[in-house]
Amino acid sequence: MKLWGGRFTEGVNELVNTFNSSISIDSRMYKEDIEGSLAHVKMLGKQGIIPSQDSEKIVEGLKEILIRINSGTIEIDKDAEDIHSFVESILTYYIGDEGKKLHTGRSRNDQVTLDTKLYLKKYIKIIINEILNLHETLLEKANENINTIMPGYTHMQKAQPITFAHHILAYCEMFKRDIGRLFDAYKRLDEMPLGSGALATSTYPIDREFVASELGFSKITLNSLDSVSDRDYAIETLSALSLIMMHLSRFSEEIILWCTGEFNFIELDDSYSTGSSIMPQKKNPDVAELVRGKTGRVYGDLMTLLTVMKGIPLAYNKDMQEDKEALFDGLDTALLSLQTFNGMIKTMKVKKANMKKSAAGGFTNATDVADYLVKKGMAFRNAHEVVGKIVLYCIDKDIAIDDLSMEEFKNFSPIFEEDIYKAIDLLTCVEERSVIGGPSSSSVKMQIEVLEKFIKENKENLSCLK
Repeated sequence: MKLWGGRFTEGVNELVNTFNSSISIDSRMYKEDIEGSLAHVKMLGKQGIIPSQDSEKIVEGLKEILIRINSGTIEIDKDAEDIHSFVESILTYYIGDEGKKLHTGRSRNDQVTLDTKLYLKKYIKIIINEILNLHETLLEKANENINTIMPGYTHMQKAQPITFAHHILAYCEMFKRDIGRLFDAYKRLDEMPLGSGALATSTYPIDREFVASELGFSKITLNSLDSVSDRDYAIETLSALSLIMMHLSRFSEEIILWCTGEFNFIELDDSYSTGSSIMPQKKNPDVAELVRGKTGRVYGDLMTLLTVMKGIPLAYNKDMQEDKEALFDGLDTALLSLQTFNGMIKTMKVKKANMKKSAAGGFTNATDVADYLVKKGMAFRNAHEVVGKIVLYCIDKDIAIDDLSMEEFKNFSPIFEEDIYKAIDLLTCVEERSVIGGPSSSSVKMQIEVLEKFIKENKENLSCLK
């Protein structure tokens, strides 16, 4: 039976019924729907809107239904219109006509928004926790590779020597911002919409603050029209998830490159790799490739919801039913990607010798030669020109800058002395960059210390969210 059937004299076309139904998507919110209904009906009894004995009977009925769904005794009817209709109809079936009083003073419009917010509040906390777990894995790898020299790149060309710790800590900074965005999104969605009704609240003396307190919301929404038509919280969450996936995808691209024979910087564990059906020598980084591919999927979820909402007048419109499939898909995809990616990083082997060997090629210490000349009194622009000629000479001779004799160095400038060899040693090149944010061991250790504090503080912040 439809909750709105009294207005109609004919049944809904079967195809339209299927087209209109959302139970296959929103059934995952059954716990939140029952939680919201429990708070609502307690308020109805407290306010005398329905008899207290009816309120108590409905509460007991809802609790029993929740237990039975959790245990599998009750299966959610996939032919129901939505989870809200199903819960109310099964309640009435179990406790009788008192169940029909549950919907007093509310609409499915504010009910669905409430359920989605309750569900999203829980899921955001799970996502934040997974990013913090990834942070811990990255810090563990950073601590193991503070002195692991590798080439840093710009334009995918070898640029300057850095350390592997410094490189992966850059991703920690990205994920720090992701965590901040999720906490911000949580703060904005933490407003209780129930009581807004279909669009213009209710004539009953409802107590919205009581319901908000029961459900752990920090405040109530202040405009009923906005309350039932707002999906900013879902869009903002998908936006934050898209950025998370973009960061994972960038990292995945590097993992894929580092696994190639051309780079050979890392080796992924067999449990996070696959083989080829035809080429027995292959070990493919499928996890990283799938993360890279699934990023586009989350982008699509964001664009879906933005497109759905772009032309909707106030207040609620049925188009908005399309929000949950995109939102849930984005949440599920991001969570699985984070969990799998974390395992891949945790188990990968870093080939330190190969990284250092690669950093020794490609003239990554050329800038340090120029800096050496500047410190000896030469203008940087002139030093830049001198080093450019040195690089050209080395390319012609197929040698590294380090291979030049002192006589060859002096042919380019008499300023060069024996200390040039120490100045262009890769370890020196890294350690001399001790500016805050740089790749030196002192700077990297400071970054790790800050990130360890960040993880601790945000775990505490996470535990405080209701």
